[in-house]
Amino acid sequence: MYSVNKELIIRSGSEAVDFALLKDGKLIELHKEREDTSKFNVGDIFIAKIRKPVAGLNAAFVNVGFEKDAFLHYHDLGPNLLSVQKFIKLVSAGKLKDYSLKNFAFEPEIDKNGAIADVLSANQSVLVQVVKEPISTKGPRISSELSLAGRYVVLVPFSDRISISQKIESKEEKDRLKRLVQSIRPKGFGVIVRTVAEGKKVAELDKDLQNLLDKWTGMCKRLPSAHHPSKILGEVNKVSSILRDVFNDTFTGIYADDEDLYYQTKDYLQEIAPQKANIVKLYQNRDLPLFEKYNIERQIKTSFGKTVSMSKGAYLIIEHTEALHVIDVNSGNRSNKSHSQEDTALEVNMIAAAEIARQLRLRDMGGIIVIDFIDMGHPDNRKKLFDFLREEMSDDKAKHKILPPSKFGLIQITRQRVRPEVNIKTREENPDSGGGEIEAPILVIDRIQSDLERIIRNHKKVVLNTHPFVAAYLTKGFPSIRAKWYLEHKKWVKIIPRDAYTFLEYHFYDSKGNAVSE
Repeated sequence: MYSVNKELIIRSGSEAVDFALLKDGKLIELHKEREDTSKFNVGDIFIAKIRKPVAGLNAAFVNVGFEKDAFLHYHDLGPNLLSVQKFIKLVSAGKLKDYSLKNFAFEPEIDKNGAIADVLSANQSVLVQVVKEPISTKGPRISSELSLAGRYVVLVPFSDRISISQKIESKEEKDRLKRLVQSIRPKGFGVIVRTVAEGKKVAELDKDLQNLLDKWTGMCKRLPSAHHPSKILGEVNKVSSILRDVFNDTFTGIYADDEDLYYQTKDYLQEIAPQKANIVKLYQNRDLPLFEKYNIERQIKTSFGKTVSMSKGAYLIIEHTEALHVIDVNSGNRSNKSHSQEDTALEVNMIAAAEIARQLRLRDMGGIIVIDFIDMGHPDNRKKLFDFLREEMSDDKAKHKILPPSKFGLIQITRQRVRPEVNIKTREENPDSGGGEIEAPILVIDRIQSDLERIIRNHKKVVLNTHPFVAAYLTKGFPSIRAKWYLEHKKWVKIIPRDAYTFLEYHFYDSKGNAVSE
């Protein structure tokens, strides 16, 4: 059976730590942890102050200590708001020392269609959790329905519900987990069972649950002396939170270039998956940076531009507006005699679907995404594409919904965004005298290679004309890129440097000097 290689590469810098998730060597997620922005992470819990309830929005603006007030909608208050408020009051005043909820008398639930002004007032203190980091001009989005996420379970204070992840399909397994959790659930707390709990024993779930209860107790102990507003429970460090959410038994390697990060990672794995702790390695080659070794720098340069090259000459164009993202799928000038237009369209669309699923995770694109696939006439092919896209996105942790293709061939996706989109500058200063900016030179090489793979199949001899810098890059060194082409295709490519060309310009010619369509 085909096995997937999954690796996490952790690079430490003076200002930030970068996390790159690779699947078979291909970059699928990129996270950056900066010292200054980690103040409002998803999952952080704050004791905050209501600035003012706004009846028209049925929401309140809340001071959490950020320059912009956070937004708390009535629907995000949670049914047991009054119980939470009573608990905060008693604990903050030092009148309640038992932080377990087993002897705590709950208040009635709030009306689910009620008004914000009936339950919250200005200057009132409230316990809230960040559900969306500050993005652009908006403050953080918050909820007062708290949850503490562990490896296998999520603990929900002031609730008695047990729910099992929808991704666990077996009814027997769902029933087994429900029974187990019922036997260990502490009174006053609800439990959500995560997908990774499938097949796990009661002892593992119980240990996870006890860890979360300890976190809850630690948080409550801080309440009496806490300044309002302030953070009273931070998400675990980034290494642990990323591992908690993405790690599973399919991981084959974790590499860190910093000793502290290496030990942090190893300790956390020792706790959650001791049998896998030996896959954590400290990378110590000072001559070749970690991201270069795993080809990540190059992938970042080629993956974040407006144009994204794919195999077989196809490419995507990704445009962003304030309201939505638009992705256009292009086949390039492919002429393949053995395929009908419909087959070609399906083939390019399938390649594009896999790349789009990767791009959404990589850039953490959220909101509405509209994809213009190449038109296909057969309904079967449209269904095949839709099913394939759903399958490719099934690994995506962000909540998303994919609508079936419209009759114009458009597919719409909504994808939850909880942190700012990852945008990386891929344009560089133009070395030609024209000034301005151009796509990074590495993109030119990628496009030349992609075009060459198609052209070389149909021509005995190929001549490439390109800018002198690019020509030098392709021909110098041992083995040169051109030498590698020869080994792969058994054909020698003549490369002619052309001073008149702009940096991104290149053309292929056949043995008679005729231009070959790229």
